[in-house]
Amino acid sequence: MPRLQPIAPSELKTRLYIDGQWVDALAGGEIDVINPFDGSVLTRVAEARAEDVDLAVEAARAAAPGWARLPAHERGRLLLKLADAIEADADYLARLEATNTGHPVRDCIGLDVPRTVLCFRYFGGMADKLEGSVIPVDAGFLNYVKREPIGVVGQIVPWNFPLMFVSWKLGPALAAGNTVVMKPSEITPLSTLRVAELIEQVGFPKGVVNIVTGYGNTAGQRIADHPGIGKVSFTGSTNIGREIVRSSAGNLKKVQLELGGKGPNIVFEDAIIPAAVGGSAFGIFHNQGQACIAGSRLILHEKIADEFLDRFIGLARSIRLGDPLDTDTEMGPLTSRVHHERVLSYVQVAQDQGGEILSGGQVPAAPELSKGFFIEPTIVRAAPGDRVQREEVFGPFVTVTTFKTDEEAIAIANSTDYGLGSGLWTQNVTRAHRFADQIHAGMVWINCYKRVHPASPFGGVGVSGYGREMGFEAMREYTQPKSVWVNVDAQIPPFYAR
Repeated sequence: MPRLQPIAPSELKTRLYIDGQWVDALAGGEIDVINPFDGSVLTRVAEARAEDVDLAVEAARAAAPGWARLPAHERGRLLLKLADAIEADADYLARLEATNTGHPVRDCIGLDVPRTVLCFRYFGGMADKLEGSVIPVDAGFLNYVKREPIGVVGQIVPWNFPLMFVSWKLGPALAAGNTVVMKPSEITPLSTLRVAELIEQVGFPKGVVNIVTGYGNTAGQRIADHPGIGKVSFTGSTNIGREIVRSSAGNLKKVQLELGGKGPNIVFEDAIIPAAVGGSAFGIFHNQGQACIAGSRLILHEKIADEFLDRFIGLARSIRLGDPLDTDTEMGPLTSRVHHERVLSYVQVAQDQGGEILSGGQVPAAPELSKGFFIEPTIVRAAPGDRVQREEVFGPFVTVTTFKTDEEAIAIANSTDYGLGSGLWTQNVTRAHRFADQIHAGMVWINCYKRVHPASPFGGVGVSGYGREMGFEAMREYTQPKSVWVNVDAQIPPFYAR
């Protein structure tokens, strides 16, 4: 089978990137980066702690005035150069991402790298499109509102799509004129460090982007606490999101959170079944189900449930598990041993509550997969109130329930506190728009699932967080409005006259 060449450890950047320099962590600590395919150590990266974050913030604060004053089209030009550099580096980045995350290289080549390039290009073009406004106020006065960068922003990137999320966060922040201190996940830091190399190569001023690899409870906590950071953008679990909100109170920094999800995916009796089956499988099994927007709750109309499940289970069992660097592999391992154990634990949770394992639910038997963090695509029939229907599993694990009426379907869909992604499959246009209005979620996909684009805002409601990635909304998230009043008659108001 065609297997791409792995990246040699000697090629990897493993130090911190602060103020345009590659430096060791002050305390000298290092973190093992594990290959999820076989459990081996890929490399060791520097472990940033609070004092390293402080240096990164100092560099970002020093660079902030110059970067904000740089003409917007020049900031955009550098982002466009970075997009070109990433595109030229696509083969290397795809192999690196597949090796570090377990994401099949075919998806890294076909989705992750192109989406990363597209995002940087979008915000490169957006940099000089940010406009203010003129407000109609009292006669004799001009009031205009301009958008200004926040200054230094802290960004904490998750482990599931590290390369893509780097572009989602860096793109709008830099386009809007901010400088950045970014902490990638300690589990999957390698593609972020590679992007830092490219940032250096294309000529970004020193201090504009700083990358600190470290643990969440040290480096991440310092980013959340730091009084010199004006905003934190965090993607990750709801529990950690709550901690960041509490930490932000010190200097009342702005916070944007993209947190967990428990996406309802509703299939109506008039759905085109083959399309719904394929789209639903992509919605839950792509990237081993490790996506906050995964369609992890299948809600099937009882008239088509049997037919749908026959096809869906058959497709799930046909998915090729294997080496992420093999271009034939359709599903790789989960990204870490700890997470692998967590996902497997939910199989027992489902069974303890009376759920029925329709397919999967175990480690694959193939000996060549025995060292990796693999789990078979898992389909569980469960009641709407069961834990596996309410808690985010974050793996190739989908629950199934059925409904009779539209009212029942929307009640099931809205029965969790999450509100990130959602989907529905129907040929009834009226129903589609009605459900899009009624579903409690930041995003709704109709006759598709997990579609994203840099121009479209991405984010949730409820315990899925607040604020938005991407689109013009993201530019607003990384700026603050300043209202300016001008007395156009240049006269002293009468009540001050002497």
